[in-house]
Amino acid sequence: MKTKRHAKILELISNENITTQEELQERLNNSGYSVTQATVSRDIKELRLIKTLSNDGTYHYTTSHKEKSNDLSFKFHAIFTESVNSVDYAQNLVVIKCYTGMANAACAALDSIHWEGVVGTIAGDDTILLVMRNENFAVKIIEDLNKLIH
Repeated sequence: MKTKRHAKILELISNENITTQEELQERLNNSGYSVTQATVSRDIKELRLIKTLSNDGTYHYTTSHKEKSNDLSFKFHAIFTESVNSVDYAQNLVVIKCYTGMANAACAALDSIHWEGVVGTIAGDDTILLVMRNENFAVKIIEDLNKLIH
């Protein structure tokens, strides 16, 4: 449950400018996660979220860009393995099938790793599409991702 809640938090802060713990708690409660303020506070610490100044002059939660690659790798692995059913490709396009409602969080985690050869990503409710630079990069990422889910 904690991993799914963390994935939801990453999804929420990537899609919205959430400025307070109370606001994050409300969004989580509205998404079906019954959490206390203390739980939200612990989650923020564990995910190492920081407040970043936005263009409108307000501060909102974001992921730290200065995290160690091991921390990013751990978060990616945890979220990805909990969310993904299968991975396949056709030429330079990679399709990742996820459990319903998990694709956005898995895609946000995937994007945080900055894989070589990824041109862009798009996530729906249960599917992620990766556009790769070429088929060789698609084959390589398929091999790496399949190691994670098997």
